[in-house]
Parts: sequence; structure tokens; C-alpha cells
Amino acid sequence: MSLCAECFQHGDHAGHDFNMFRSQAGGACDCGDRNVMRESGFCRRHRLKTGENVPSVPRDLLLMSEMVLPRFIISIIQYLRDGYTEPESASDRDLQKVLQHLEPQISFLEDLTKMGGAMRTVLTKILTNQQTFKELSMGQEENAYAKRNYEKYLSALKNSGLTSAEEKGSVGTGAKTLISQAVSSNTRRLPIVLSPQDDQDGGQGVGQRKRVKLSSTTKDPSIMDSLKHKCFLEELLFWTIKYEFPQKMVTFLLNMLPDQDYKITFTKTFVQHYAFIMKTLMKTRESDTMSNRIVHISVQLFSNEELARHVTEECHLLDIMVTVLLYMMESCLVRSELQDEENSRHVVVNCGEALLKNNTYWPLVSDFINILSHQSVAKRFLEDHALLLLWMNFVSFFQGMNLNKRELNEHVEFESQTYYAAFAAELEACAQPMWGLLTHCKVKETQEYTKTVVRYCLETLQMWFDAIGFVDEPAPNQVTFHLPLHRYYAMFLSKAVKCQALDLDSLLPDQEMLMKIMVHPLQIQACLSEIHSNMWVRNGLQIKGQAMTYVQSHFCNSMIDPDIFLLQVCASRLDPDYFISSVFERFKVVDLLTMASQHQNSVLEAEQERPMLEGALTFLVVLCSLRVHLGMTDDEILRAEMVSQLCMNDRTHSSLLDLIPENPNPKSGIVPGSCSFEEMLSAVADFKAPVFEPGGSMQQGMYTPKAEVWEKEFDPIMVILRTVYRRDVQSAMDRYSAFLKQSGIHAGNPWPPYKERTALHPCYRGLVRLLHCKTLHIVIFTLLYKIWMDHQNMSEHVLCMVLYLVELGLDNHAQDDKDDEVRVLSGLEHCHDSWFPGTSLLSNLHHVINFVRVRVPETAPEVERKRERETPPSTSAAASGPGQVRELVFRPNLREAQLFSLVAERRRKFQEMINRHSGEASRAVRPKPAAAHPQLVTEILEIRESMLSLLVKLHQKLSARHNSLEPGWLDEADPARHAHGDGLAAIERVLAKAAARSRHSKKCLQEVCGRVCPPVPPKKNSVGDKKSLDKEERRQRARERQQKLLAEFASRQKSFMETAMDVESPEVDAAMDVGTAEPLDSEVLYDCVICGQSGPSTEDRPTGLVVLLQASSVLGHRYRSDEAKRLPTSDEERIFPEDTCGAANDVRLALMQRCFRDSSCLQSISIGWDGGVYVQTCGHTLHIDCHKSYMESLRNDQVLQGFSVDKGEFTCPLCRQFANSVLPCKPGGTAQAGTWHAPGTKSTATLVKEVEDLQEQAAIFPTESNLTKEMESVIKDIKNATQKKYMDYGKNPGSPDNDFLFMYSVARTNLELELVHRGGSLCSGGASATAKRSCLNQLFHVLAMHMRLYSIDSAYNPWTRVTQIMQSRDYEDEERPEVPMLFRDVPSLLIIFVLTMPQPLRKEHFTCVVKVLYTLQYTQALAALSLRFSPEERLAWSNTGATKKVQPIRALSMSVTVIDDVWSPQSIEFTLQQYCLPFLRLSCLLQHHLYGDDLPGCRLDEEFSLLAGCLGLLPGSSLPAVTASSAACLEWNVNALDLLTQWCAELLDLADTPALQTLLMHDPCWSAPRLLQLPDNYNTIFQHYHRKACSACSKTPKDPALCLVCGAFVCLKGLCCKQQGLCECVLHSQHCGAATGIFLLINASVIIIIRGHRFCLWGSVYLDAHGEEDRDLRRGKPLFLCEERYRVLEQQWVSHTFDHINKRWGPHYNGL
Repeated sequence: MSLCAECFQHGDHAGHDFNMFRSQAGGACDCGDRNVMRESGFCRRHRLKTGENVPSVPRDLLLMSEMVLPRFIISIIQYLRDGYTEPESASDRDLQKVLQHLEPQISFLEDLTKMGGAMRTVLTKILTNQQTFKELSMGQEENAYAKRNYEKYLSALKNSGLTSAEEKGSVGTGAKTLISQAVSSNTRRLPIVLSPQDDQDGGQGVGQRKRVKLSSTTKDPSIMDSLKHKCFLEELLFWTIKYEFPQKMVTFLLNMLPDQDYKITFTKTFVQHYAFIMKTLMKTRESDTMSNRIVHISVQLFSNEELARHVTEECHLLDIMVTVLLYMMESCLVRSELQDEENSRHVVVNCGEALLKNNTYWPLVSDFINILSHQSVAKRFLEDHALLLLWMNFVSFFQGMNLNKRELNEHVEFESQTYYAAFAAELEACAQPMWGLLTHCKVKETQEYTKTVVRYCLETLQMWFDAIGFVDEPAPNQVTFHLPLHRYYAMFLSKAVKCQALDLDSLLPDQEMLMKIMVHPLQIQACLSEIHSNMWVRNGLQIKGQAMTYVQSHFCNSMIDPDIFLLQVCASRLDPDYFISSVFERFKVVDLLTMASQHQNSVLEAEQERPMLEGALTFLVVLCSLRVHLGMTDDEILRAEMVSQLCMNDRTHSSLLDLIPENPNPKSGIVPGSCSFEEMLSAVADFKAPVFEPGGSMQQGMYTPKAEVWEKEFDPIMVILRTVYRRDVQSAMDRYSAFLKQSGIHAGNPWPPYKERTALHPCYRGLVRLLHCKTLHIVIFTLLYKIWMDHQNMSEHVLCMVLYLVELGLDNHAQDDKDDEVRVLSGLEHCHDSWFPGTSLLSNLHHVINFVRVRVPETAPEVERKRERETPPSTSAAASGPGQVRELVFRPNLREAQLFSLVAERRRKFQEMINRHSGEASRAVRPKPAAAHPQLVTEILEIRESMLSLLVKLHQKLSARHNSLEPGWLDEADPARHAHGDGLAAIERVLAKAAARSRHSKKCLQEVCGRVCPPVPPKKNSVGDKKSLDKEERRQRARERQQKLLAEFASRQKSFMETAMDVESPEVDAAMDVGTAEPLDSEVLYDCVICGQSGPSTEDRPTGLVVLLQASSVLGHRYRSDEAKRLPTSDEERIFPEDTCGAANDVRLALMQRCFRDSSCLQSISIGWDGGVYVQTCGHTLHIDCHKSYMESLRNDQVLQGFSVDKGEFTCPLCRQFANSVLPCKPGGTAQAGTWHAPGTKSTATLVKEVEDLQEQAAIFPTESNLTKEMESVIKDIKNATQKKYMDYGKNPGSPDNDFLFMYSVARTNLELELVHRGGSLCSGGASATAKRSCLNQLFHVLAMHMRLYSIDSAYNPWTRVTQIMQSRDYEDEERPEVPMLFRDVPSLLIIFVLTMPQPLRKEHFTCVVKVLYTLQYTQALAALSLRFSPEERLAWSNTGATKKVQPIRALSMSVTVIDDVWSPQSIEFTLQQYCLPFLRLSCLLQHHLYGDDLPGCRLDEEFSLLAGCLGLLPGSSLPAVTASSAACLEWNVNALDLLTQWCAELLDLADTPALQTLLMHDPCWSAPRLLQLPDNYNTIFQHYHRKACSACSKTPKDPALCLVCGAFVCLKGLCCKQQGLCECVLHSQHCGAATGIFLLINASVIIIIRGHRFCLWGSVYLDAHGEEDRDLRRGKPLFLCEERYRVLEQQWVSHTFDHINKRWGPHYNGL
């Protein structure tokens, strides 16, 4: 069901699961259709229309449309007829031109459909009226144009092969080769008349294989050939198909669907044209686009069960679909090369054809799956035996496709990548319809359907075996992963037993057929091990790709699971000895299963034996323990799948949903009584919220297994089965090991835990016989012996799997244990019967094997020992009767010393089964192939061990102790206690279970423990044990050395991180702090991170700080309000940029420049709020000359990513932090610091005079040196870091006044930004990351040197105007006056004074400047405050207290308008302090950097007093800090009243100036910069902006974006908005953020960061309910704002750390 956005928004879908998607090809909304959804789910609009009281449309209103529309439609059809030419002679462009000319007409039809139901009814009548069509379309009127077009129409029909079967020429006549006769469907034979067909396309087939063609199908040929149009709708659809489904036409046809009469007629027409759609689809070059549009139509038609059933009955829809699919696949059939390459009569699809590679068949298969989802249609399909047989024939086309032949000599030249097409074809064309049918076979009433399918599966399989010439052995070095017939048979068997209570034996064939059926699935399992053992390495990587795809989550339930189940069924019914022998023979490890220390393997290399043996044993464990189809419920299956995936890795919700197969149990929990996915997930996993890691990577919300899941449910076998990459198994084990250590259960390296299995379904109890057959017991005994003796190619995994098999056998008792004794006596003539007395594992565990005969090479140790020994006693070779076997346990006899041959046993069993029905119990064994190495000799080994004794000895070996098991350990042994642990725990668990299940076993075990406990080891084992002990000791020492090295490395790494890279923690070694290190000598030493030398910075060889210079508009985006502005999500909402700090200061400067002298204005206010240069450093230093060499090496290095060396960009050689300049460190020491910083006792007047003298002191131009050159260079870098418009604010661009303004504004910007980074105040004290990495000291030095080059005219020096009473003003004659002192920005004056005086500046002089400027700041505060009084308040306050004397301010305030309310003394004091605090903070911070004064922390209400005290403004420290008032800090060096009068007089002259109030009311307090406040639900943003028109071109942008700083709506990559070669996002980032932009991409939900010429994808701040991103909105889940991520984004913007934290940058080339 799909809904349009409008209907979805107006409907009630609370609590529903839904996906939002953007349809690329249109679609029909199902809202209002009662056949699809309930009326309660309709939107408001459709709910109203379903009412009964809907008025009918007046008849005469529609008369005009009924008259005109038929001729309008025929004109469209005539044009389509006239414009069409066959694709062979026409290009796509010609067809597109016809469609472009018709676009207005079709758009008109589309608009008519939107007029409502009445107009659609009219259109339906016209489109389906046969009489009107006959009159208008045949060209009966005297109209040559119409007749010619009608002939074109008939020609188009004929050229499409759609006239009649007789007119079609026979294909390939005379070239057909009869292989098998095609007969009617009643005889149920596969129609395989084949004809070689020359490849007209120039060798499309892989390896130039010739295509073959089926003769004729068993269905009516009219399905494919005949087509007759009777109405406009039919011909309109015909031309829609001919023109390859143009979008406009598709939309029109879909928009008509709400009319039910139209829907029925159109569906029948669509079915009628189905074969034609297939033919057109196969010819088109744009199969993907056409497929999507076909499915958009068909899904609307076939999703309705009633309509699907109707066309199935009336139009034979199922017959048409199956026949069309058969015809489609017929075009790409080739002869199968499986098994008998020369004589094979089987045909398969060629996966190299475009039809399969491009998934061209997908829309037709999708429709077939869709209609099979309806129960009524599926039952009709299952009841039609002829149709079912036809479908089985179709499935057989995929049986054995994409055959792989192992390359034995040279690597394959060309690696074909067609394998994925084969897997996709089997999954979509075979498996998906199978799952659709299986959903309708769940109850007993459908038993007959299952029996029918199973019968036809077996028949088709038998035909397949005959066609490929299969007898009993698969062809060597061949494998196909595609056996859909086997899988159909397996899954219907499973469903029959699980849901329909059918007897399994009634559905199984005879033993011979079962043996054949098991061969190919077993071959796949063996080849999986071969591939992982690198035996197929010469076939290239694609063979590994096939092995991985076979077990991948989307395919496993349709491929490996049915294969394993089918093998389990075969194993439960075939002779277990035969089955086990077959397994080891297929895995090519038969030669390895000998007790001799040496052997010869003719088929495997030495390094391949171990992985192949591990593979065979693992397969047997999986076979015996997997219960997916053998008794597990759907809920248990879902739980097991979920646990296995979570154990491999923590998973996001979406990845887990994707990794767990949909079939056979839907994840949605829609099956009644089943557990939903969400419920199960909450039961087995804990949710880990998304976090942001320091490295910059953002973690998604993850699910991790609960502790009890690790403890009780972790199943390594399920993990192995579901693992695509082998490393995932190790990952699961590592996580399991970490859990055991964390919970204190086990500290070492654990073995995979053993998991109890659910009970087997009674039908499959025969599977247990595998665990209780002598062949397996002999193999287990042999492997235990070989592991104990340290034979080659044995591994820990082999022992683990052997123990797993033993434990499975102990947990699953054999049903016929008691019958074993009888069977033994009658069957001793078979060679393996002499090994063990019966088949029960419990009794065989303690059975002692005395002698074993082995065949070994002449050079083997066994032969050498025999030559050295004397001949053994005659009893060792004496034969004894059959009755003596059980009595003579310790006496060797000939039976016990027989050679065991798995191959011989298997041959004998096969012959038995073949001849069982004929009564000839022949024991003939096929001759073995001649051995490659005939120098094998037969030797008899003395063993005298049982499986129990070998297990005990292995326990000793693993524990490296000879008495590891005390005789009495069994008394307290508990299998549950050993559930988790290493190999020792596994062996103890097996032994404890054996002792608990059998008293005899317990007794034998106690005897064995008593025998082996003495400290003197057996002579035979001493060498091996000593070797193992030495080996273990060496391993232990190696581990200790490794741990020591790792610990040392970790320590060094931690030390490096602490000293060099930690930009957050303030507790870093002070030695790394630039400018604060104080060595014993007087000069500061710097470490160069390139050459490693330490030394001072000198004039000749200066040292510099690695810095990043970047333009910043963060300060300019501050608002007065603490609350962030909201992002507009409606047309009524707006954001006004005039409220920002940057805009306010621009207005202030413009007003000043309008009224006052320009040079004075440029010294009265700071710029840099927008586009100011911020300087930051990582703290590392290097020699300038070393840096130049480093840059040269980077320039020559071609492998560069993310930065431009030509622009001076580089990464710090030590910490790799991004940088683009080097800031020279000033030479000099720290010895004189005490004298400069010492407090003085001079009077204020004296200090004022000294400051004035210092300012008038002539600047000394420094001598040219390397240091001065670098300082000039860094000044250029600072200027280049921002745009020119942010530097030229004066009327004369490039003038010294502009330069002067820019320089001191850089210092102001950096101080203000540090304040912002400290939280906007200095309450936190010195604990700041920015303080630790600050380079302000060096920056001030460079700026001061540059600014000292400019001298301020003493007549205009602001210092004299704040410290002296001016007698007369000399600027009346000038054009414009100076800026009044009360309008000037006080912090700017402070920075100007500090930077223009000789450095270093004495602290007493600095304090004097601060005191003087504080009086000005305080006066400005009083003036601004007085303007806010009412006349009454102003009068009252002017007559009280200290303000009585300040008449000038009263006079000033009387001339200005009033704008505020009632005031109290407390509120006045608070307002004055708040007004002065920004100046005090900046002064204190400047003092901290210049003189190293501490910044003690305090409470917020104590900040003013504390800062005033630190700056020396308070006269003494006797007063409590909180009680200090702002007036108490004033200190006047001249008469206060005179000075105030002078300042106010400057303003009274300007009383009539409109700008007076604006300039005087300036408030210096701004809140912290904030990004826009976003809505919680992403859909709010999406709905408002994704269709919003671009302001430049008035079109909806393809990729709309939002600036999160100012809320601007911009086009990403939009060419319509391109200016000066810059796309809109880049352009906006320059205007809004001085080349830094933060944009939210509306259609992708991700944030993109633009920084200069680079950009990066930051991630998303909107996550779904499970903490996951949904990039590009692919999943369509509802998204919600993640506050933590948004805070991180904001913090990175404010702290300017985008370059450092985000690593994946790339150039945008101005194209965003």
C-alpha cells in the first residue's frame, strides 16, 4: 500500500510502521480504495467522498467533454502512429521528439484526471467504447492521412510479431537437432527440442558457447502472437509500450485507476499485452527505467486480490505469466556442461547474457510473485498440474547454471563477474515464488498441494539426472551453487512435516534416489572448504565471492539452509556409515585419517589438509546440531539468528533488520502468535545510545547482546554458519572472551562453548544415527590419537570439533543401543566391525583398541622402529574366532589389526543399496585407483588405548601436568560447571557427561585416571610430552615478551598523547606551554618538531608556532537574547539579520562615517565581527627554515589529500593538526619580566604623563633580518586569510587607516573569541583549553611591531582627550568633526594604546590605561542608562546622591527620547556593572596574556568585583568582594566634572543628529553565538523546504539546502544561482560565514561543512528511533533531532575546530 504525502499527512497513522520514499516515476495513491485499505484509514478528504450523499453531476455539464474528447484522443493516437518508426531505422531521439510534441496534449489529459470522479467516468466511457474506436480509428472517413496512419499501425503490429501464429516465420528451420521430443503437458515431460542458434550479436555467450532454443511450448501460441485492439485504451497502451512507457503517459494511465470500471478494463488490457511488454523490454536499451515504470503500473493492478483472481479466471493470467517467462528465458539458453560435458541434454540460462546481467526479467518475476501472494490465485496455480509442471521446467533452466571449473594449471585470464547475476536470478525467479507458494501450504487442508509439488520436484530431478548423465559420482573439479530443484524439494518437505503433519517417509524416494539427491549439495559444502583452503585460487576472486554470497543473509535461507536440511534428511534415512564415508571422501581427507605418523595424499597439498579436515568436521557438527528445519519454532529461529549476528558485532537496528533473513519467518511479527522483531530484540540486546568520539567519528545507536545471552545462548555453530567473512567468527570469539573476563567467569582464552540443542522432530530422529555409527567413532578415535601423538596437520580446532561431536553423541542417545550387541555378532565380516563391538558411542568410548594395521611409506618412523626391534611374539599375529573378540580385550588378534578404508566401505555400502531390491547382496568392491606412490608397506601399531584414555591423556597434555585428573575428581564433577572455559573445561565436561550416563564408563574412567596418575610418564610418551612442554614454555615466554613490548608501547603512546596531542585536558605538562616555560637560563627554549633541536628563537634563525589562520564570522552571529533563533518552518516565520552583532556594528560604523571624520571613525570602533581572522595553534614549534624545507617536500609529494600546499596549507609534522602558517616567536628571555611586572607606587598623574610620553615616543624601525621578514610574511598571511571586503571599511580602500583598523581588530577578534570559548565570562578561571594552546602573546608581538609603524597625530590622540581638559577645539573649520569620546568603543581604545606603545609594556602603565578607560566606559554606561529614564525618574535621580553633581549627563539626557520603565538602586547598579563587564573581561584577559597573571575562578555574581580587583581598580581589598560597586572603581586624574562636561559638550553640539540616540544607546553585551534552533521532527523541515522554490530561478531545486547559521535557503550545485563562477552554497558561505558554511541538505538529512576551498560531510543531527542516521532518506524512517550531536556541531563551529576534528575533506571546486 502506498499513499501520497498529502493523504498521509491528513490521515491517522499513529503507531504505524511506515517508510517515506520519493517516487521517481510517479505512482497511484491507494487512499480511498476499499479493496486495499479500511475506510478508517482514509484521509479526511477521501473519507468525505465515501459518504452516500455525494450529489451527481448534471448530465448537460459533461456533454461537451463527451463530444470533444474522443476526437482529441484519436488525434493523439494518430500522431503516435504517424511518428513511430521501427527502432532499427530510428534513434531514440526521434521517439523522444514525438513525445515532446505530444507533451502538452498528454498533460491536458493528466489535468482532466485530477478534476475528479465525474471526469474520470467520462474518460473511461470514451477509452473503452468499441464502437467509437471502430468509427474513428479505421480510417473509414475519406481521410488519406488517417488511412496511411492506420496502415502504419498494422505494420507496427506485424513488425512486433503480434499478428498471428501463421504469419510468423519458423525459426531455425533445417538446423534443429532433436534431443528429446516435446510432448503435451499431460505426459509431464520437459520439452527439450534444442536447436543451436548462431550468436548474431558477436559472441555474447561466455566462452563462445552457442545458444540453444526450445522448440515449442506446451501452451497456446496465441499468448505470444495474437493481439487485436478493440478500443482506445488498448491501442493507447500498445503505443505506451511501443514508446517504452513515457513518464507522462504512465502517470495519466495511473491517475485513472480510481475509476473501478477503468481499473478492470485496463487490467485486462495490460494482461492482454503482457507478452508484448516482455518483447519490448528485451529490446530496449533503458531496461532499468522501463522496468520501474512497468512495475509502477502492475503493482497497482495485481496487489488487489479480487482483481487478480478475476483476471486469472477470465484472462488466464497465470498461464500467460509462466509462458511469457519461459519464452523470455528461451532467448539465453545454452547447453549445460555439468557432469557429462559431451553428451549432456540439459539446458541452462547463460548468466553472461544482458537479460540476466541487467535483471531485465525482474518486472515480470515481480508480478508473478505479487499474484502468488494471493491465496486464491496461488491455490489455482497449485491445482493446475500442467501449469505446475511447466513451472518446474522453468526452474530447471536455473539448475546447474554458472558452472565453475577448477583451474589446475594457470590462473584464469578473465574473471567473469556474472556470478551475482546467477545468484540474483535464482533468488528472484525461483526462490521468491517458492516462498510465496509455501505461505499458502501451512495447514493440513493443503496437504495435497505439497504432495503434488514434491512429486513433480522428484520427477523433474530424475529428468535432470538423466539429462546430465549422472550415475553416482559427481564430476571432479566442478561446482555449481545453483540447485533450485533440490531447494524446492527441501523446503516443501520441511513445510509438510512442520505445518501439515505429513509423514516424511511418504514423501521420500527410494534409497538410490536419495543417494543421488545428496551428492550435489554435499559437493557444494566440500567446495566451500576447498575455496577457503585456497584450492580454487587460480579461478580468481570471483569464486570467493560466490562462496560468500551463498551464505550471505539475503541468500542463506534460500540456498545453504535448504541444502543443509536436505543433507540432514538424507543422513537420517541413508546408512550412517555410508554417509560419513561420503563426507570425508568429498572433503578429500580420507588419506589423512590414518593412525600412521606419515601418509600420502594424492589430491591435497600438505597445507590444504588441515583446513579441509577442519571443514569436514565443522560440516558434520553443523549437520548434527542445526535445528532450523528440524524442530525449532519461528520465534526460536528468529532469536537464534539475532543472537548470532549480535555476537559477531554490535549492530544498528537497520543493519540487524537487513542481516536477518525475511523467510521463512517475516520479521514484522504479522504471523499470529509469533514474536515481533522489536520484542525479540529487546529480549536479547541492550541499546547503546549514539555517541560522538573524540576522533571526530560519530557512532550510531547500537544494540549489544545482554550478559545472559553471552552466558547461555552464544552459539558458535550458528555464527560459523552465518559468517560471510571468516574474521567475524574470530570477532565473536574475542567478544565472548572479553565478556568472560569482565564477568570473572574465565580469564584465559576460551574455547567455543557447547550449546544444548532443541529436541529433534520425531521424523528426523534418524539423524542421531550419524553420531552412533562405527565409522564416525573410528574417525574420532583416530583423530584423538593423532592429536595426542602430535601428528602433522592437527589443530586446536580439529580437537574442538571432535569433542563437539562426542558431546553431541552423548546428549543424543541412540534409539537401538540394545540391538547393537546382536548386530555385532552377525556382522563381524566387515572390516570396521572389529574396531568397536557396537554402534553406541557410550559403550565405544571405553572400548580399548589394541592393534591397528596401517599402510605407511618405507621411510616412516613406524618402519624404522620395526627394523630396530625384534620380531613380536607370535600371539600378535594369531587369528582368533569371532566369539573371542569381546573377551580378548588386551590380546592382539588379526581382526583388531585390520586396515580401515573409508573408500572401500563407501563402495560396499553403495553396492548394497543398489542391489538391495534385486536380491543380489553383492559385496563386490570397486577396484581402487592405482596409488601414485607404490612404496607403501603395511605395519601393525600397538595402541592399547580407548577414547576415554586418550581424552584423559589429552587433558594432561593441555594442562602440562601428569596428574591433571585425580582419581576422585569425578565425584564432584558437574558438566554445568564447565560450560565456559578452555580445552581443559571441554574435556572435563565430556568426561563428566560420559561418567554420568554410564556406570561402566565411570568405572573405566576411574581406572584410567588411576593408571596415568603416577608421576613417571610412559616411556612412549616422554619425548612427545617433553617436546610439548618445551613448546608450551616457549610460547609462554613469547607471550610474556609480547605483553611487555605492548605495555611499553602503550606507555610511550600515552605519554606522547598527554604531552603533544591532548587539546582538551588542562593538566598537560607545563613544559609544553609556549611562553610559560622557564629554563634555568634567561632565554626561552623551543623544540623544533622537524629537526628535533632545542634552542631560543633568534633574529637570524627564528622559531615559529604552527598556526591555523581562518576567517570567522562567529562573533557577528551573536544575538542579544540567550535563546537561539528558531528555523522558520512556515511562510509566516522570518529571521531578521539586523539583530546580530555583526549587523549592529556595521550600522554603528556607517552612522559614524556619515557624521564624523573617516580617520577618526576607523580608530573608534573594531571590525572583525564578520570576517575577522582567528589564530589558533596546536602548540608545536619549528624552525622557519625547517618549515620551508618541509613545505617543499610536501609540494613534491604527489599523494596529498584534503589540503593545498600551494595555498600554504600543511599538517603539523608531529600531531598532524591542520595549519596554514607559522607565527614567529619573539626573541628574548624572562629575566627582566620581574622588573616589568613589579607593582609601582607612582601617582596616577605621573603614570598618565608617562603613558603620554610613551605614545609620543618615535617608533624605531627594526633592522631587516630573517625574523622581520617572517613577521611581514605572517602579516600577509593574516590579510590573505580573509576577504578584501572585510578589511576595507574606510572611504579610501587600502589606506593606512584601514590597515591600522584591521590590525587592532585582529587582536580584538582573538580576545573576544577566547572569551566566547571560556563561556562568555572569566568565572571559570584559568582552566581553559584555549588558554593552554593560546598564541596571543606571539600574535600581539607581531601586530605591535606592525602597528608601531603608524604614528597617531598628537592633536587627535584619544589619550589626551580622556586625560586632559581641552582648552579649545581646533576642528570647527574641518569638514567633519572627530568622533565624540562617548561614542568610541572603549575596548578598541585599550588595544590601540597597548599595541602602539613600546613593547614590553610595564604593568603599572597598563593598569593606568585601564583605570583611565574605565572612567570613560562608566560614563558611557551612565549616559546610556539615563536615556532609559522617564522624565520624573530623571529629575528624582538628578537631585539625589552622587549623580546630583553630574549635570552634564542630565542635560544630555533631556535632549533625547525616553524608552524604559521604573528603576531601583539595585537595578541601576546591576545595569552599570553589566555594561562595564565586557570591558573588564577583555582587559583582564589581555593582562593575563601580557603578564601571565592568574585568572581565579568565582561565582557569577562575584565576577565584577573580582575582575576589578585583578585590574587594580579597587582602592583596597578591605571591602568584601560582593559589596564593591561600579562607582567605587572610578579614579579621576583631573576634575571629574570638567572632564564629563567636556565629553557631554561634544554630544550637545550634535543633539539634533538622528544618529545620536542609536550611537549613545549601544549595548556592548551579547549572548553566546548559537546555531538555529531546529524542530524535533525532521518531517517538519522536509515538508516545508523540499518543494520550496529557489529565489533566483523560481524553480524547485534538485538539491535544496539550509544554512544552519542564518536560515538561508540555497541550492546545492544549482547552476541557476551561479555567480562569478561560484555556486550558491560556496557563495553563501563567503557572505554568511567568511568562507565557513554549515548546510543541512534537505533531501539527504546530512550536514555538509564548507571551509574555504574544501568541504566535508559532517554527518546527520537527525536520527531515527533507534539512534541511526538515514543518509539520503533511503530507509524513509521518521527522524528526530539528536540534541547531543547538534551541541557537538555547534561547539565545533564556535571553537573553529572543523578542520581538526573532521578528517575526510575534499576540494569543492566552487561547485556546491
